[in-house]
Amino acid sequence: MDNSQIAKVFYQIAEFLEMKEENPFKIRAYEKAARTIESYSKPIMLFKSKEELEKIPGVGESIAEKIIEILNNGACRFLEELKEEFPPEILTLNEIPGLGPKKSLQLYKELKIKNIQDLEKSALSGKIRNLKGFGEKTESAILKGIELKKQYKGRLSIGTALPISLEIIESLKNKIKNLLISEAGSLRRRKDNIGDIDILASGDNNKLIIESFIKLPLVKELKVKGETKVSILTLDNLQVDLRVVEKESFGAALQYFTGSKQHNIELRQMAESKGFKINEYGIFKLKSNQKIAGAKEEEIYQVLGLPYIPPEIRETGEEIKIALKDQLPNLINLKDLKGDLHFHSNYSEGVNTLEEIAASGQEFGYNYIALTDHSQSLKVANGMPPEKLKEQIKKIRALNKKLKNFQILAGAEVDILIDGALDYPDNLLKELDLVVGSIHSHFKQDSALLTKRICKAMQNPYLNIIAHPSGRLLGEREELNLNWEEIFKTSAETNTALEINAYPQRLDLKDLYCREAKVYGCKFAVSTDSHNINSINSIKYGINVARRGWLEKTDVINTKSLKELLIWLKSKR
Repeated sequence: MDNSQIAKVFYQIAEFLEMKEENPFKIRAYEKAARTIESYSKPIMLFKSKEELEKIPGVGESIAEKIIEILNNGACRFLEELKEEFPPEILTLNEIPGLGPKKSLQLYKELKIKNIQDLEKSALSGKIRNLKGFGEKTESAILKGIELKKQYKGRLSIGTALPISLEIIESLKNKIKNLLISEAGSLRRRKDNIGDIDILASGDNNKLIIESFIKLPLVKELKVKGETKVSILTLDNLQVDLRVVEKESFGAALQYFTGSKQHNIELRQMAESKGFKINEYGIFKLKSNQKIAGAKEEEIYQVLGLPYIPPEIRETGEEIKIALKDQLPNLINLKDLKGDLHFHSNYSEGVNTLEEIAASGQEFGYNYIALTDHSQSLKVANGMPPEKLKEQIKKIRALNKKLKNFQILAGAEVDILIDGALDYPDNLLKELDLVVGSIHSHFKQDSALLTKRICKAMQNPYLNIIAHPSGRLLGEREELNLNWEEIFKTSAETNTALEINAYPQRLDLKDLYCREAKVYGCKFAVSTDSHNINSINSIKYGINVARRGWLEKTDVINTKSLKELLIWLKSKR
């Protein structure tokens, strides 16, 4: 079993325990273990003993014993016992935004709702609004949540799709010499969610590529097999399509199958106006059908007098017109980042110690990481009272004296309260190097109040970054209903950066808003919101968003050196 499958067991245990109204600390322990296992850098199945497992942060004796049981038997007896107390499909209700385990159980007990089909039928007929604790607004929100789930049905988050595609690509590279291979389609354009995983390959023996692909350990089922295309289902029931082409056409095919559709239409029209035609085999002269290029993707653009257009911005066709003017942005790269400005430790709901986080940041090649544990109002996340934050600041200052060429920034993720005030007083905030503000409650305020709430927070001289600004969770929670023009104006006027949260289920701020905010002169921070040092690698998903949002190195504050960043942070005060 892979890490995500093991984590799912503990997530389900936590949900059932919440239905039973068990001790909140016990529930949180299972959730914390699940998050740790899910994002752990090594396969849990490789651990051979309970003692080894207990060295993983957040995994105690009881959790370790259950992991061993899962690895040995493929199931957990404790979870099976919990399932006997509840209808098997009830957990699907918890996937709907606004419904947690307690409300799901209430719906089952009072209306016999046990799956999403029952839920939608009852909501449409107006039965749910009459239940205690629900009402018309909740019923309407449930229907919106069901619709949101339908939109993402059959879609993969990039956080799921990209690791699988990279695993396949690396496995085939290790098996086959002189292999040309790349992901294609919307995955290569790094969209936040995709349909199927598309991979393009070429080599000296295309038949060998196909045979090697279908024999990979992750293949569960062969769906289609042809001479140039093969489709499989992975062990997790994800579809992967592999297409093989001749080497002399690899670049043209990569351009063609990367898309987008509109980008390709604009490119073909431009080619025709210049006397060429483009397809997946190459670029040809219209009159003679003579092939001009096709082995390398860059050649397609060069023949048309265009600079290379990065895949992430090949979306609307507008990029081609801008490229003709030689005005394409010099997109930010992962190597441009000097640190992460949103990281949680075991002082709140994170897993790791300050020392472990510092060591991880140094190993990753960063110059700094900002510790931003939750503030006091967020009790569910073990938010820190002022005394605990002061203790953490003191420990960070002491730790920094021992570190070389690296620094932990003393920060906090501070709740923006319902009236726009911050969750700590200014005399405490001024002791911090950096303050991240975020909304974790009262999401259903109307647009004007929500917008005013965030804008008021940005006026605070100690607030440096707005975290996950839209509040969205992909497929789970819609974005906040905000007046984005006002948000962007205030962000620029107050010199408050907007976060691009790299957590794959957030990817917030989304790319379209990034591009619009840049026009207003906003600055950005690309951060992971990590609760575990193994999530440090998820920063690449934030960079994908930044690139799709046409951002450059100078737009992002954590590309600055430590000295430059500290000057920028203090400039608002």
